[in-house]
Amino acid sequence: MTRYDSSDLRRAAAAGLQAPSMYNSQPWAFRLHDGAIEVLADPGRQLSVADHGGWALRLALGAATFNAKLALAWAGTPAEVKLLPDLDAPDVVARLTPAPHRPPTYTERDLYAAVERRYSNRHPFWPDPVPADVRVRLIEAARVEGTWLDLLVGMTALTGFSEIAHSADRVLRRDGRYQAEMITWTDTESATDGIPVAAAASVAEAQDLIPQRNFGGRRRAPGRDYEPEPLVGILGTAGDRKLDQLMAGQALQHVLLTATDAGLSSSLISQPIEVPTARDQLRRSLGRSGFPQIAFRIGYGQPGHPSPRRDVADVLVG
Repeated sequence: MTRYDSSDLRRAAAAGLQAPSMYNSQPWAFRLHDGAIEVLADPGRQLSVADHGGWALRLALGAATFNAKLALAWAGTPAEVKLLPDLDAPDVVARLTPAPHRPPTYTERDLYAAVERRYSNRHPFWPDPVPADVRVRLIEAARVEGTWLDLLVGMTALTGFSEIAHSADRVLRRDGRYQAEMITWTDTESATDGIPVAAAASVAEAQDLIPQRNFGGRRRAPGRDYEPEPLVGILGTAGDRKLDQLMAGQALQHVLLTATDAGLSSSLISQPIEVPTARDQLRRSLGRSGFPQIAFRIGYGQPGHPSPRRDVADVLVG
């Protein structure tokens, strides 16, 4: 019987920890168990205010699982993934068991090569449109993971999204506990987690269509307004169970890596999902019966600044 070993574990964990997470909190751990690799939630890194229900935690863990699966496939040791494999062990969110050896596909190679190049770029993008064929690839990346992706086209749809996003952002800005928690994950230049000022968005200005979190108080350079008509994607699922949210995390990472492979930058927009009334408004504006799980902007831009990551040894558990 084929079994994964410690080198497989380190390879999977090294890719997994490159996944996105709210405030770059990195709420994951990885272990080897009976020849399988398990992805675990780290409850100590769950955001107690911004993510008291665990939605963002599960999105991050789904994304980490997707990266781990890619790394194993790239090495010729692909995995079969079981989400929430043990009801008696709720912190184990995914179990990756060895599948028959095979060489990686071209797509797996391309996406794996994008893992270390993908990061949230919160700076303004250029106005160059995303080509139609790339948009189709993004939608397909979400579909194969059992989710849906709507790309907002035209100023009517964007303006409606902007109003919902700004409304949600105002609600969160008025929450003192929420803002205090965000500050604890900000300006961490010497840390291995959180959002350093260099990777933060500039302070919002009145003309901005999409709200940006104030992680550092930097003023943008003159002439560096955000794109007037960004490409905004909204990824969602049919249900809203824990399993659905893990699936959404896998799909999110598949979409973001596909964008990175195409030379695009991206950044996440979670405020409309965090505020229940805004999330419901967003769902109704899309005409969807399912549940929006995350929004993001995609475009071409100058290189940004990746947020730091912990060492692989720090995310391995016995």
